[in-house]
Amino acid sequence: MCGIIGYIGNKNAPELLVEGLKNLEYRGYDSAGIAVLNDSMIEFKKDTGKIGEIRHKLDFNNIGSSVGIAHTRWATHGKVSAENAHPHLDCINSIAVVHNGIIENYLELKKELIHNGHIFTSETDSEVIAHLIEEGVKTGLCLEDAFIGALSKIEGSYAILAIKAGEEKIIAARKDSPLVLGIADHGIFLSSDIPSFLEWTKNIVYLHEYDVVIAGRDSVRFYNLVDGNVSRPIDSVEWDAIQARKGGFEHHMLKEIMEQTETIQRAIQQDKMLVDKIVEEIKDAHGIFFVGCGSSYHACLAESYLFSRVSNLHINIVFGSEFENYEHFLTENTLVIAVSQSGETADILEAMRTAKKHGSRVISIVNVMGSTLMRESDSCLLMNAGPEICVLSTKTYTSQIALLTVLSHALIGKYDESIQKLKSLYMDVYNLTSRTMRDHLKKLAENLVGKEHIYLIGRGLQYATALEAALKIKEVSYIHAEAFAGGELKHGPLALIEDGTPVIVFVAKENEKKIISNAEEVKTRGGYVIGVSAEKHDIFDYWIKVSEAGDLNPIVQIIPMQILAYKLAVLKGLDPDKPRNLAKSVTVI
Repeated sequence: MCGIIGYIGNKNAPELLVEGLKNLEYRGYDSAGIAVLNDSMIEFKKDTGKIGEIRHKLDFNNIGSSVGIAHTRWATHGKVSAENAHPHLDCINSIAVVHNGIIENYLELKKELIHNGHIFTSETDSEVIAHLIEEGVKTGLCLEDAFIGALSKIEGSYAILAIKAGEEKIIAARKDSPLVLGIADHGIFLSSDIPSFLEWTKNIVYLHEYDVVIAGRDSVRFYNLVDGNVSRPIDSVEWDAIQARKGGFEHHMLKEIMEQTETIQRAIQQDKMLVDKIVEEIKDAHGIFFVGCGSSYHACLAESYLFSRVSNLHINIVFGSEFENYEHFLTENTLVIAVSQSGETADILEAMRTAKKHGSRVISIVNVMGSTLMRESDSCLLMNAGPEICVLSTKTYTSQIALLTVLSHALIGKYDESIQKLKSLYMDVYNLTSRTMRDHLKKLAENLVGKEHIYLIGRGLQYATALEAALKIKEVSYIHAEAFAGGELKHGPLALIEDGTPVIVFVAKENEKKIISNAEEVKTRGGYVIGVSAEKHDIFDYWIKVSEAGDLNPIVQIIPMQILAYKLAVLKGLDPDKPRNLAKSVTVI
């Protein structure tokens, strides 16, 4: 998730663009750059680092222009480097683009463009856009038609801004990535998020999927790739800067829960050749470990069940902090898959280095490009979830589940099938994060907020979900929440149940009879039974409806629990973004 902004108007563009980038830095902060129109040429500056550092180093303000585009990067394709920073230009530096999203077919496009004589200067997927536009212009197309022609060849997600030397306009488009237009009295802004230009205007235009915008100094035209010429209404927002940075939500936690409609889709936009390479490494390994901490451990646990039944593979699941106790099993044929949001968690890094010491190979699943875990691993899959500001893991947890699910199915030749199943989950996730569902869960939270204890049960994949849900509740609301495997209730935990004790029961089609039997044991002892399932059962005192998603139940069943945990924290007057005693990245052992 990167941040983009463009401006055309009567003010000094570099000054506005840099301020806009500072307001977007929460979307990415490994590199940044700007490109502006100057007479009949494009002038650009870019480098690695945070906005303040780059601003001081490059002095963006010494270039004057009233038309420009800018970008702050969260790396997905290509390492963190000045060459990979945006903007990206064509072969003759006459076209500049900034891009947020992932071009799935960029390798094929790049190969074709190189064959046609194009010279690339970066490793990114985004650079192909500039060269595709250049190809169209070379055939005699105007900028708008060349831009639309380039879009027709792109597969994946995008929010794109483009400028061309000698033409005072900005061309923009969006598909599956956010883009909004701001109308000020001195010019037009185009950006991935409202906070970037809120200082200058609160008048906005929300762009639709497949919208193309042609912005001039005093005019804006809208074209939709499906519907043709369209008009878009002007709205206004009454946010302050902090509210806007949270997308209008009160807290980052809720904003990031809501982003899962997008982040789950981005997680599966991977280089197929890299996935195939990792699949072969898994097949060749003798002894496989999944290593994680906290939510990442729960993702590993859930997927160990899936690898067993889908891929017929036994996976060893180990907390990063406990991995040293398995050191004597490690050989050159061992494979360790380390899962971490930050890539800087000390226990995970220690586990990785222990594995490497014995010659074992390490594959990482991580969210932060350029993190220590990514750099020191033999191979890496990026979650592509963008910065997660809240201490609690929400969108990165479901991204981990999505990626590991793809791997489990790719092992048996069902990569494409798993991708399609995850893509079809879009509307389920959308509905689970809807206002109707949030209000439904708020009512439940009001029933639970005064409780000292909440218990959660599940079997198989649902047991892992129960563990993750318990973690979410306890770490943000400070209510004691504990998860059990359903079959273990009679081996001790039933002693905890008394009149009114809330027990959340996760039900899937595959284990319905057994887990409902466990719920009956709870009900008989006076428990208050909360069901999370596709079908309503008479035994439920409160029902949370979710779709039956089979292997993807860990995604659809955890999202309501994330919202419930959030609602509990808010009702208790707590800050869900910064729970006490916890940090986003645990960098000490």
